[in-house]
Amino acid sequence: MLDILANKWSALALGAMEDGPQRFSALRNRLQGVSPKVLTQTLRRLEDNGLVSREIFAEVPVRVEYSLTPLGEEACVPLAQLRTFVELNIDRFPGAV
Repeated sequence: MLDILANKWSALALGAMEDGPQRFSALRNRLQGVSPKVLTQTLRRLEDNGLVSREIFAEVPVRVEYSLTPLGEEACVPLAQLRTFVELNIDRFPGAV
């Protein structure tokens, strides 16, 4: 589980979903630099591990939304603390720009 949560794109995707359900394109826009392939793999991995749920809406075109599960919401708590720590101390890290 640590391998999943410590992954850059997993942590960022979970953080992006803290605001509520997100469509794939919205996540891709928020996570600048992620390729569609990597985002798809990341979302599948998060879903397979119970952190994210995927809901398909029978519309034309089909709409798919990703949202945090209760476990995903719990995982966001320490990730948010880590983000805060990094933001407050970024200038203290050697090599930080």
